[in-house]
Amino acid sequence: MDIFNQLPCPVLITTADGTVQEANSSLLALIGKNQGDILQKNMDELMPLASRIFLQTHVFPMLLRHGSVNEIYLTLKAKDNETKAILLNCTAGIFAGSECYIWILFVTHERNKFEKELLVARKRAEIANLELAKREHFIKTIADTVPGLVAYWDKDLYCGFANKAYFEWFGKKPESLLGTSLNDLLGEQLFLESEIYIRAVLAGKSQQFEQTIIKPDGSTGHTLASYISDVNEYGDVIGFFVYVNDVTSIKSVQLELKLAASVFHNTLEGIMVTDAVGNIVTVNPAFTQITGYPANEVIGKNPRILKSSHHKPEFYENYWREITLNGHWRGEIWNRRKNGEVYLEWQAVSVIRGDADEPIRFVSIFNDITKRWQKDERIRYLAFHDPLTELPNRTLLMERLCQLITATARQPNNLALLFLDLDGFKFINDNFGHDIGDDVLVIVAQKIQAEIRASDTVARLGGDEFIVLLSHPIDAEGSACIANRIIDKLNEPMEVRELLLTVGVSVGIAMFPENGHIPVQLVKRADDAMYKAKTQGKNQYCFYKDF
Repeated sequence: MDIFNQLPCPVLITTADGTVQEANSSLLALIGKNQGDILQKNMDELMPLASRIFLQTHVFPMLLRHGSVNEIYLTLKAKDNETKAILLNCTAGIFAGSECYIWILFVTHERNKFEKELLVARKRAEIANLELAKREHFIKTIADTVPGLVAYWDKDLYCGFANKAYFEWFGKKPESLLGTSLNDLLGEQLFLESEIYIRAVLAGKSQQFEQTIIKPDGSTGHTLASYISDVNEYGDVIGFFVYVNDVTSIKSVQLELKLAASVFHNTLEGIMVTDAVGNIVTVNPAFTQITGYPANEVIGKNPRILKSSHHKPEFYENYWREITLNGHWRGEIWNRRKNGEVYLEWQAVSVIRGDADEPIRFVSIFNDITKRWQKDERIRYLAFHDPLTELPNRTLLMERLCQLITATARQPNNLALLFLDLDGFKFINDNFGHDIGDDVLVIVAQKIQAEIRASDTVARLGGDEFIVLLSHPIDAEGSACIANRIIDKLNEPMEVRELLLTVGVSVGIAMFPENGHIPVQLVKRADDAMYKAKTQGKNQYCFYKDF
């Protein structure tokens, strides 16, 4: 393990599920931890949220299929809470007699040390004992695991070392590449493009640059090349290391992450992510806009801070039962904003599971649908109510009358239906306008309601026609008394927009069951009685009889 700890690049050894078995000194120094802090823990604890999710959902499935991964771009939680971008490569191997994964991490300044170590290892291998040869073999194994092109060129531009990827990239065998001139290998055009960097590195100035080149399969790729000067103990440049990495896939991942972050931050839907025990780990700006809570006030807290009092415990029991059984829940739920206002949201909750199929995250996406709900409620209300007076309309009246008639089958009861038609309303409409007429109808509705019981119903059929349904046990005498009160009340002058106006009312009365057994028949006969009252001089009531 001395060799393992002398490696200049961070190396991590884990089991197939990511449990840490060993870490070298370079990795521990990078993250600022001891072996005891990370051994037997899952490696995703070393990474921020986005990298942990990508590791669990993309990297480990790739390892299970192929046994190795190359050129994975992630971020690492380094010491002092610093986040570092890393290139991560992994291959299956054996550790302490058991199958394992060897993870190799590359950070820019650490890669320089690693490439220098490659040359040192090669030179020592020529003259060292078996232990050094084993060390070179071990380091070469790691170098061959690196998906990028690693090579060493002396000051005369002849190849002194190259890894497996370098051979494969140029389609060369090791024996034909070693000792080859860089000019001959790159070709005239690519050599001319690289010459400025070659001159600089041989002058002792390390170089890093991007190039767009034609890949071996003929496709165009993006590369990140590093030239690092190799200086001897006298300060003379004796060669340089080359590390060329195909970053096409990394750029693609960066684009995907940028796109995902853009969607997360710019979507109009609120998004909330919690950990396995329900504590909030992140929210997007739309969450703040809808709930009124900024991110710093909710992260680490339970979503119960949004809970309203509109739902019974059984609702939340069913809510979590469906999430547990099916992995998701969708529906309407009432929540509370920071300012105390209750609002209705359409919410979809999904579970993100780990390798062992255990829940590791819950993601909630929601919309504020309060205005839509209010609009729908208004539409439903207007389906059964008169929009001017807010009284029940014909539909609701007939529904209530049916219910009361049906109830009499279980408990016999008398009902009365009073059909009201205003006298003198047409004169007001024609002479003062419909706005004044509408105001009169509203006042008339209020007056009628004031003269009946809470259990009775006042409905407006349209125009200046109203119906009063007396639902409690009622006889003819009681019905006549209520009709007289309504007539007297409506005869009183009313002030409408500085006008003093009066109307009369003719009332027809039909009794159940004497005058009919079905709603339509009762309404028709109350209407007939009302017309009889009008023919007898108006502003009076009349009972239905077989005229």
